Amino acid sequence: MDVRALRYFTEVVRQQSFTRAAEKLFVTQPTISKMLRQLEEELGCTLLLRDGRKLHLTDSGQAVYQRGLAILQEFHQLETQIDDINQLKTGELRLGIPPMVGMQIAGSISAFRRRYPGVQLKISEFGGLTVQQAVLNGGLDIAITALPLDPDLALNTLPLMHHPLCVLLPRQPQWLNRSSLTLTELAQHPLLILHEEFSLNRQLMKAFQRQGLTPDIAVRSAQWDFLAAMVQADMGVAILPEPICQRLDKQSLLWLPLESELQWSLGLIWREGSYLSRSAEAWIACCREFWPDSAPTLSV
Repeated sequence: MDVRALRYFTEVVRQQSFTRAAEKLFVTQPTISKMLRQLEEELGCTLLLRDGRKLHLTDSGQAVYQRGLAILQEFHQLETQIDDINQLKTGELRLGIPPMVGMQIAGSISAFRRRYPGVQLKISEFGGLTVQQAVLNGGLDIAITALPLDPDLALNTLPLMHHPLCVLLPRQPQWLNRSSLTLTELAQHPLLILHEEFSLNRQLMKAFQRQGLTPDIAVRSAQWDFLAAMVQADMGVAILPEPICQRLDKQSLLWLPLESELQWSLGLIWREGSYLSRSAEAWIACCREFWPDSAPTLSV
């Protein structure tokens, strides 16, 4: 079976028109008609029925259409793999990152772009849980997210960096003589926290639960700078990674270490058991070079 015949047939069904399908595929209408006749002859059945200007799928046509979509998707993946082999002169990498991670990986992105200028880098910013799901369903090739993951997720991981968590506070006398704070103490104050889309939120909530604590959640937000502004306005306290706190105004804000086993650990994730593109492999190698002390040796 000629894969072009499947492509022409599925496009005719999508467009509901031989003419529009021909325009979409940059071929002539007679070419499409001929290929579809050959496909019907090869399969020994009628696939399409004409009713005026409308096209209707027969039962056999419906089966061929659904199966054809899957075959064309597989063929597209094959073409992608072959194209990736072409020394990464072309390609695409769909990378997901949580919003707080951008500054942490700017250097590695720059290094990757210098090395592989022909690879189009498409970056999507979502919370950690969202990027995990996007990798699982194939919407992203690879992502950076907070670790550890749910062990039931079919994802490979490569740890990259680890940072302590800090409690962000307004610079007020009651906090100036403190050297650290515990989760028990934080449960006594309004807490400003990243919303449920973020892995860090889930880790913190589990840490409170393990100690039998119920925090007073005053604000949930996807924006760390908004949380910092709320702390500055004396709306409560926030828990943020140390690198984020280091970027804030030391004249009006104070951050102290959080006494907890929790860390802001970041790593790469990609779908287990699926094809890993050459561009994704190159990104992993680039990250291993950029964080040689954190990333273990890995064969991909």
